Amino acid sequence: MAYIGNQYNHLEKDLYKAPTVFPSGSTSLDTANDKESVVSDCESGVSGPCFDQPSLCNNGLIQLCSGDKAHDLITRRFLSNLGSMAVHIKDLTIQKNCFAGVTWQARLQSFQIFNKAMEKKCGGGGDANVKYAWCAATRDEICKIVEHGFGHCGLPKNSGLYGHGIYLSPDDSPMESVKTAVADKNGVRYLMLCRVILGKAELVQPGSKQCHPSSDEFDSGVDDLSSPKKYVVWSTHLNTHILPEFIVSFRATSSLKGFLGMQDRLKMPTSPWISFPALISALSKYLPPTAMNLISKYYRDHKDKKISRHELIQLVRQFAGDKLLIAVIKSSRTKVLD
Repeated sequence: MAYIGNQYNHLEKDLYKAPTVFPSGSTSLDTANDKESVVSDCESGVSGPCFDQPSLCNNGLIQLCSGDKAHDLITRRFLSNLGSMAVHIKDLTIQKNCFAGVTWQARLQSFQIFNKAMEKKCGGGGDANVKYAWCAATRDEICKIVEHGFGHCGLPKNSGLYGHGIYLSPDDSPMESVKTAVADKNGVRYLMLCRVILGKAELVQPGSKQCHPSSDEFDSGVDDLSSPKKYVVWSTHLNTHILPEFIVSFRATSSLKGFLGMQDRLKMPTSPWISFPALISALSKYLPPTAMNLISKYYRDHKDKKISRHELIQLVRQFAGDKLLIAVIKSSRTKVLD
């Protein structure tokens, strides 16, 4: 099997190889006799048989069980990178996209072709900057993506803060995606673990309306060049630069649900402790005028019912940061009590 890309992030260094197309049309990420694939000796955070969660969809997904190399590696890295929150994850299930059918085989080959093209663009045998990354999506969105690929009706929703595209979080930052994962009627949340061709990434400023690279020099976007928490794959590259390889689903204990809910309750600008106009006035003492102009614009959009309350909250959090919001809210509450 041939590797995709010359540089690998943590997951790829440990185990994964590029899916290989076999004559039968099936694909594989690893084989039992593949001596080049290495699995860490540390024990899996979740063990036992496969969990009996409702089937996501029947088109090209197979469920992996404890003992499978891909299952155990993804489980270990997912839980270890959640830190103390890992103990609140239960019923973790991992499904693999088998790229079944002619259409998915074509998408797979397209991904490989674009990877090679990116290597040439980066200087012959250059680095296509292929990464593994998490993407939160609802059950219905994932079913549409698995069946039809990325399209208008199957795109995971995001805040729109960093332009028009799909936002993914690095493999070592799953909490960024867990925060936005929406539970289905059975209390199950879903993440896609995707292989992503990033090429040369450019910095995307909050409030951007960008929908494609700003020039031929760039291929994707990030929220921070040195330590990104968001990868942005533009809408023009969705079905060529993203390959959804695994679906990770889980339930959250009441403690984790409380933690995720607390983030909205304690950090939301519409808390009873402070009104939005008062919050905007307070934030103007700390944030630059460009940021305040955008926050004011999003507040007007919310009043005009162009964006939801939740979207407004997330946008303000992106600009101000949770520490500043909490400090401003606490300060306001203290003044009221005084």
